[in-house]
Amino acid sequence: MAFANPRAPLLLGRLSGPLAARRGVCAPAMAPPRRFALELPDCTLAHFALGADHPGHTDAPDARPDPRLAVLLGPPGRSYSLCVALGPDAGCRARVRGARLHQRLLHQLRRGPFQRCQLRRLLCYCPGGQAGGAQHGFLLRDPSDGPDTRCALLGLLGTCQEAPRPLLGEFEADPQGQLWQRLWAVQDGKRLQVGCARVLPAPEPPLHPVVPDLPSTVVFPGREAARAVLEECTPFIPEAREVLDLVDQCPKQVQRGKFPVIAIEGLDATGKTTVTQSISDLLNAVLLKSPPSCIGQWRKIFDDEPTIIRRAFYSLGNYIVASEIAKESTKSPVIIDRYWHSTATYAIATEVSGGVPHLPPAGHPVYQWPGDLLRPDLVLLLTVGPEERARRLRGRGVEKTREEAELEANSVFRQKVEVSYRRMENPGCHVVDASPSREEVLRKVLSLIQNNCKHVPGAPSC
Repeated sequence: MAFANPRAPLLLGRLSGPLAARRGVCAPAMAPPRRFALELPDCTLAHFALGADHPGHTDAPDARPDPRLAVLLGPPGRSYSLCVALGPDAGCRARVRGARLHQRLLHQLRRGPFQRCQLRRLLCYCPGGQAGGAQHGFLLRDPSDGPDTRCALLGLLGTCQEAPRPLLGEFEADPQGQLWQRLWAVQDGKRLQVGCARVLPAPEPPLHPVVPDLPSTVVFPGREAARAVLEECTPFIPEAREVLDLVDQCPKQVQRGKFPVIAIEGLDATGKTTVTQSISDLLNAVLLKSPPSCIGQWRKIFDDEPTIIRRAFYSLGNYIVASEIAKESTKSPVIIDRYWHSTATYAIATEVSGGVPHLPPAGHPVYQWPGDLLRPDLVLLLTVGPEERARRLRGRGVEKTREEAELEANSVFRQKVEVSYRRMENPGCHVVDASPSREEVLRKVLSLIQNNCKHVPGAPSC
């Protein structure tokens, strides 16, 4: 399939020309067991395997895949898969290069002859839930089964010369209605079939397949993990070196002063700007933002990069802010407009395909605060209903980030962000309904601060 068979390079080395085409049809599945998760239109996931992948389904004549898959993979029309193949031991450099290639493929699959096709997220993973096994890709459904689609996809493969190189899967049904997948590669400008396997049903794993990989790809547990990602970006993103230089000027171990540190979180248009500014004025506090202004000028550059790079940028911004918090909290209270919880929740919601039920469960380690990042005394999560938030956004007229645009257009993504916020731990979020009047919201926020923090200066009533 588009998710590479680790033996594919051997097959390519042994077979070529007509012999490859003749023998590839019957090539056995030589790879370790792999499974696949396809995101369906209703944001559920359909799981399937190739060949004799798991007990209970091996070559059984009635082992048919999920009926929903037959609609997407079988006739009429034709479906293709395309993916960047990474091995289970892929290091940081391979993950960064793979993510950039994946993003480039996504941009190309939204253009030209592919515009008439339906594009869906597809994952390949190893059963058992070990880290390093999930590979991201696409399912492309051509309702008209046009011959130019296959030609364009093979041409797209031919432009990918750097490693890791993607493979193309093509799905078809036999006369008995069973689904098969043929695996193609392009070598020296020639199309080679390197595999053929039957599509079989597979059970849904206990955890979403990407969850074991989150700490190494988007929800970094410490400064050095995020730093390693940006270090790999310096050859093609000059600003990455400038961010790293600023991070390296910050002490690795910082402690806050005696005054309270309050982080205020929430989606755009929930009132964060109003609340953070008003509370900082009332408490005579220092107002900080994440990412900090010293790297905010490069935010647009990193927002256009794949998730692993974007999240590394925001993660390191938190460490720069932490050094500012340590200094300022010795003199006065500190209010932070967004901090680590934003970085983590947006990353989880982006990386985990499907709907809310596929998020890591409450209590999972991915929701824990990083051990080397300065913790706030209190985290407040401002919330408003989706209709009120949409009304406020319409009146703002400001440029949106990619993720904020996704929040506005995709209610499932918004729900995943909101649920992830509520599952954060150590510290967790105190939820504040920000839909009442400004005065009422400020009274609630002040009450929470005074009840949960020490050394809070007396504040006038709102």
